[in-house]
Amino acid sequence: MRKHVQIAWLKQPAEHNYPAAESYLSLIFEKRTAVKYVRQLRRAPVTEFKAKDIFRASGLSLLGVSNSHVENDRKRILSGHKLSPLLLVRDKGNCKVIVADGYHRMCAVYAFDEDALIPGKIV
Repeated sequence: MRKHVQIAWLKQPAEHNYPAAESYLSLIFEKRTAVKYVRQLRRAPVTEFKAKDIFRASGLSLLGVSNSHVENDRKRILSGHKLSPLLLVRDKGNCKVIVADGYHRMCAVYAFDEDALIPGKIV
């Protein structure tokens, strides 16, 4: 049985998460589309989804603690450091959710509790 860990979150995504999301989205979409999504994400309200539901909707595989970024986020969780909410984009054409920023944080949270509510902005 896993030890219950309280996961702390910032109220809003950190400012540096938006350029990271734009960089990632620019690999999938044309630059102007990526910029449009990031503009929409900045204005979107923060909502919450269960970790397992985000994984299912994204179709991504779970990275383990052997991944250095996931391990760093796991240590941040254990030390009580507040994590930044995720930035998500609905890819309606493929019926998927794109994790534009926060994939490693999501994997770290899932390792503690697959039912954990993860805050994020979604457009």
